[in-house]
Amino acid sequence: MGAPHLLVHEKKDTVGVVVIEGLKAGTDMLAVITHDNSDFRITAKQDIPIGHKVALKDIKKGETVWKYGQDIGIAKADIKKGEHAHVHNIKTKRW
Repeated sequence: MGAPHLLVHEKKDTVGVVVIEGLKAGTDMLAVITHDNSDFRITAKQDIPIGHKVALKDIKKGETVWKYGQDIGIAKADIKKGEHAHVHNIKTKRW
């Protein structure tokens, strides 16, 4: 296994965090689940900055978004698997 492009904390997470600079659309990313050190592959559908999230599955508008095994908010729009997931399409449930 090479260096990962994406880190995911728990199997139930619906987003992971990009850990490399300059991730380009079309990249076949190696994702590692840190909880058990398992891995999988997913293709980036957009350029995604380091430290930003990528959807691990299709997320429908109104669905809960999971990161670190925690509810981090709600999808404001449909997010396709491999797309950039950030403040433009996710918001907190607090307000």
